[in-house]
Amino acid sequence: MSVLSQAEANPAPPSRHSEVTAVKRITAFFLFLVLSLLGFHHLIQFGMRRIETGGFGVTNRIVAGQVNANIVISGSSRALTHYDPRIIQDITGRSAFNIGRNGSQTDMQLAVLKTYLQRNTPPKLVIHNLDSFSFVTTKEIYDPAQYLPYLNQAPIYEAVSKITPHAWKWKWFPLYGYAVEDMRYTWSLGLRRLLGNQPAEDHSEGFQPRNAPWSGDFELFRRNNPEGVRFSIEDKGVEDISEIAALCQRHGIALIFVYSPVYFEMQAMEINRVEILRLLEKISRRFNAEWWDFSGSPITRERGNFHNSQHLNALGAAHFSHELASRLADRPER
Repeated sequence: MSVLSQAEANPAPPSRHSEVTAVKRITAFFLFLVLSLLGFHHLIQFGMRRIETGGFGVTNRIVAGQVNANIVISGSSRALTHYDPRIIQDITGRSAFNIGRNGSQTDMQLAVLKTYLQRNTPPKLVIHNLDSFSFVTTKEIYDPAQYLPYLNQAPIYEAVSKITPHAWKWKWFPLYGYAVEDMRYTWSLGLRRLLGNQPAEDHSEGFQPRNAPWSGDFELFRRNNPEGVRFSIEDKGVEDISEIAALCQRHGIALIFVYSPVYFEMQAMEINRVEILRLLEKISRRFNAEWWDFSGSPITRERGNFHNSQHLNALGAAHFSHELASRLADRPER
């Protein structure tokens, strides 16, 4: 067996120069990684904010200040799918735009309306759709990805942060929100937009019609709730509805609170319906807003107008938009 040389048996410790070189290489690697994540994140954001179709196209028009309509419709999915601005404009002669937000409660509806007013000329009239869920606040944000590209808008970020305290990670950690919250991989729309592709257009001036027949879900819902249903009235929900009215007052905007058609058999199941309607009407009077309740409209009696008990289909939305617009045309401007 050969004898190890002294140098082999006692190797020299790493030089100071080699240690510094190793640290530099590790630092450079992590810096490259962070910059790559930042770059990819900003590419996605850049693409998302340049989509011109669908729901992102609507939000991008709002944030870019490209709407500036005379009449703005706000609210939840019932606003989104019930009010056709094209019909309203044809009958009233006034430009209209729908900023209704799918899956949103009043707190997020308020945030979208605030964003609209910060970025666009205030409208002459806001039509805000109400329903039996209007006093229920958001417990978990529906489809967070729809808000991720717009966390640089203060009203949206503030509202999201109140509901989801860790939303600061969505804003400040590259790709975190898309990796953790974007279950539908909508971030890919941003990349496709950079390649020149647009999502299919399914909105018209913010309105999204539902071309669907009666779903049949109501029958199951009724069997599961034979005693009827009661909707919560939360203090924060009352505050948010009131803030929408106060916001319009501060901007000198006329406001109409509208309770759009709900299928009549569903109305009969709502145990505290009268209480909710009276409170909504009380808030309207307090802020000098108009209160239009379409619960008794003939539209509510025909299943053919509905996709489910709460949502009109495209046919029902056309009927309702005509009914609403005709009333608007006869209404003296305030």
